[in-house]
Amino acid sequence: MKKTLSLIAAAALVAGLLAGCGGGGSSDNAKKPLVWFNRQPSNSSTGELDMNALNFNDKTYYVGFDANQGAELQGQMVVEYLKSHGENLDRNGDGILGYVLAIGDIGHNDSIARTRGVRTALGTAVTENGAVNSAAVGTNLDGKATAVKDGSIQIGEKTYIVRELASQEMKSSAGATWDASTAGNAIGTWSSSFGEQIDVVVSNNDGMGMAMFNAWSQENKVPTFGYDANSDAVAAIANGYGGTISQHADVQAYLTLRVLRNALDGVDIDTGIGTPDEAGNVLSDKDFKYVASERSYYALNLAVTAENYQDFLDATKPYAPVAKALSSEKHETKKVWLNIYNAADNFLSATYQPLLQAYDDLLNLDVEYIGGDGQTESNITNRLGNPGLYDAYAINMVKTDNASSYTTLLS
Repeated sequence: MKKTLSLIAAAALVAGLLAGCGGGGSSDNAKKPLVWFNRQPSNSSTGELDMNALNFNDKTYYVGFDANQGAELQGQMVVEYLKSHGENLDRNGDGILGYVLAIGDIGHNDSIARTRGVRTALGTAVTENGAVNSAAVGTNLDGKATAVKDGSIQIGEKTYIVRELASQEMKSSAGATWDASTAGNAIGTWSSSFGEQIDVVVSNNDGMGMAMFNAWSQENKVPTFGYDANSDAVAAIANGYGGTISQHADVQAYLTLRVLRNALDGVDIDTGIGTPDEAGNVLSDKDFKYVASERSYYALNLAVTAENYQDFLDATKPYAPVAKALSSEKHETKKVWLNIYNAADNFLSATYQPLLQAYDDLLNLDVEYIGGDGQTESNITNRLGNPGLYDAYAINMVKTDNASSYTTLLS
């Protein structure tokens, strides 16, 4: 009996020590700052936001970019290119400007928005139940697919048909979405079957876009349009890459950590964002917008083309208006757990994470970076075994439906 009591007392002592040294109980973890980023908690089928995840506690927010504004911008960029170069783009002279589309993830809101934006701008969109169909069509050489329709564009005195010749979700056999290797293989298949009909290549992101550009379209002088403004894609504009969209990764990365910093400091969440902080960091309304009802910060997008690409060559440079270091005396170092859903994702690993690593020093945050496999949530959650060791969390899910996989660990 004495031995049992001693064990109970010892267990209680250990628990107390853990709580005292930052181990924390689950109730403490559930009150800590949390930022979802890059993948907004939502239903992958309907796009409906997961407000339970976005309201996990009063220090929970989402940071991403304005997907619809960026999608419209990408579509406009392609249309403007067609209007400027269309007479030289119709490679086989059939009067049809044919494009192929690389879809990143059919269940991802950003991918859905980009597909819809391109189709809307090019006149190939089919609306069902009030929304543009974003499904992949497979091949559509005869223009009879039901998910899209033929569009048209006036170039000079001639009207061209615009047709989506093919599209597919670029998903690897292992289940990884936005997969560049799959996109490279797809353009190989498409070009061998109907390459002379492909006049334009469009991609939901630069990782897939550059895979297709390097595999086929650069050699064949077919303009390719992507999204993300990755450094290699921006540099490739000099070699014929048509253009890309900057989702202001520098602003997104800053917001991801700045929101956590403000919540940890207990100051107004707008500090250093829309309101200058003591170091002078501040963003303008041309850089971002905040939607209070969604508890979400959205960076605004910029088109990157042959006219301005030199301004975007270094995608990992912190944004000057918010690149001033905070005082370590006023803002003591805090520990943050942050994951990247796929360590192999070009945008997140080569652009976003380097920016985060630049800002974590400026904001006095000790961030532990976790890289996932892009396929399974457990590959990431298994490495959040002791959330009590951290003061805040920044989470980038594999699937937008899976917020509860993380909140359960913190509850």
